[in-house]
Amino acid sequence: MSPHALLAKAAVEAAISQHHLLSVEEATKLLSQQGVKLPPKLLRERSGTFVTIERKGELRGCIGTYLPLRRMIAEEIIANAVAAATKDYRFPPIQEDKLPSLSYTVYLLGEPELVGDLAELDPQKYGIIVRTAPISAPSGTDVVFDGHLPYYKVTRFLSVAQGSYKSGLLLPGLTGVSTVEEQIAITCQKGGIDPHREKIILYRFTTRRFS
Repeated sequence: MSPHALLAKAAVEAAISQHHLLSVEEATKLLSQQGVKLPPKLLRERSGTFVTIERKGELRGCIGTYLPLRRMIAEEIIANAVAAATKDYRFPPIQEDKLPSLSYTVYLLGEPELVGDLAELDPQKYGIIVRTAPISAPSGTDVVFDGHLPYYKVTRFLSVAQGSYKSGLLLPGLTGVSTVEEQIAITCQKGGIDPHREKIILYRFTTRRFS
């Protein structure tokens, strides 16, 4: 198991077994006692981070943010691992007796890039973010394709739109997501977005995966 995943595991086990949120210092010391050294980048760099928890091959929780919110990656991993175990609304909080059967994956996200053409997407290589655009936003390129969602209005923006909006995110390389059309449809569904009625902005991002 990678140091990233071991950090997520330690955070979840401390939160559930001891009702304690590990600090980075505590986690570093705990893992060091197990012969595990955290990569220096986790302690000095920032990144959007997601943590996925599975049990017997089935998703058990997934929480994260596509932009960094904390001082360092290690803090993001700890916070998102605990949230995935206890606050993912799709699942009840993980119980202590299930801890030995869990597996952990950490995703470090690259900076989101604006998408102007669906040809720039690849569900195996890129994750996507779908955001609604303001009604007053300028229209961009009409993109038509042969999927089960036949039409999208892709609006080109040079900066993030201000004001209220809806958004959805989907990580790359997910089982059962083989086409761009499926990827967009699922992401819109997650964000409560109707692409037939609402203008959308698409972003793509890369990930580094650690399990």
